[in-house]
Amino acid sequence: MREKIHRRFVEPLLRLLRQGLSPEKLALSVAAGIALGVFPVLGTTTLLCALAAILFRLNVPAMQLVNYLVFSLQLALLIPFIRLGEFLYGADPVPLTLGQIQNLLRHDPGQAIAILAGSLLHATTAWFLIAPFAIYAMYRLFTLLFRRLEGWHQAVFATHRTTRNPI
Repeated sequence: MREKIHRRFVEPLLRLLRQGLSPEKLALSVAAGIALGVFPVLGTTTLLCALAAILFRLNVPAMQLVNYLVFSLQLALLIPFIRLGEFLYGADPVPLTLGQIQNLLRHDPGQAIAILAGSLLHATTAWFLIAPFAIYAMYRLFTLLFRRLEGWHQAVFATHRTTRNPI
């Protein structure tokens, strides 16, 4: 499992750093990709990530990579976003489970949208409230991480270069 995560997530991000992408730009791309990847309206995150990358000149591959990786997290956060939105609006909780939502979407997407419209409004409001703070916190964390990775990579590359060519 650890090797799979390293191969699918860490290595592609390291390649981006090696290609000259700054740790700050990569950190912002990853943070925004995660935040947009958990946007509570299913089926919109790929387009949202692409638009944000173009608009803010972020790295599209990094954003789409993390968007893909956080799909399960998007599903896991859907009900909590709905509940927080209901609390913010003072609305009565709609008795929904993730399984019921998936069933509705699978069998009748049109009816699902009609039934879930209010819940999605609540969830989206909660997401808009949380996302800016989450992006900022993740940006700070990933900037530190990517700066360390960049320094580690440069040290390894310098050692490799001097070992091959000691003159």
